[in-house]
Amino acid sequence: MLVHDTALIFGRYARQTLRSRLAMFFGVLAPLLHLLFFGPLLTRLPLGARDSSWQILVPGLLLQLALFGAAFSGFSVIVEKNLGVVDRMRATPVSRLALLLGRVLRDAVVLVLQSVLLVLAALVMGLRAPLAGVLAGFAFVGLLAVSLASLSCSLALRVGTPQEFGPTVNALTVPSMLLSGLMLPMALAPGWLDVLSHLTPLRYLVDAVRDAYTGSYATSHMLYGVLVALGLAAVSVTVGTRAFRGAKA
Repeated sequence: MLVHDTALIFGRYARQTLRSRLAMFFGVLAPLLHLLFFGPLLTRLPLGARDSSWQILVPGLLLQLALFGAAFSGFSVIVEKNLGVVDRMRATPVSRLALLLGRVLRDAVVLVLQSVLLVLAALVMGLRAPLAGVLAGFAFVGLLAVSLASLSCSLALRVGTPQEFGPTVNALTVPSMLLSGLMLPMALAPGWLDVLSHLTPLRYLVDAVRDAYTGSYATSHMLYGVLVALGLAAVSVTVGTRAFRGAKA
């Protein structure tokens, strides 16, 4: 029943996405611009990558794509809530977990597809990374997307307007981006800032994906990254499911 319900909800939102191809393009545009205009600035800097600075920048851009793409996905939930769609869905026998998973899995699939486009562009510009590392990066993007989209839906069900939702999400995502070392490794930061960054879950995912892109899989960064990604996904899906159980239009 859960699988069937999830597939049903996923199909509904996937069809909506397919009718909005322009939105998918603009979703990946910002990371592509970073790749094109910011990447060449890093090629001569000693950033610690084994082969090139692209192995530092591209993993950060992948997770940046997931961070902002998934964190703002709750806007559509606010619209549906105000139109009474959420209440009508809750009046059906569909599993509350499926109501969440159908949405967030759609977000995860879209963001992984956008990540593929980003990596293909990076390969043209000079990125060299093992296939296993690239696939691991996509897995981290998917997990992060599920986590943040779940939390975004939960927040959207608790606030009344987009005017409340947007600033709240910005207040959480911008510090996460700055402290996680998405653009530059935190090894370049002062000691106090490096210590502070370890309080940000995203930091562990960034370090793990960068290790994967250099072909280093049996590392502490990879272990912590996997544990944090799985733990964050489990907690976020639980929070999101509870929000759907108690949602009110």
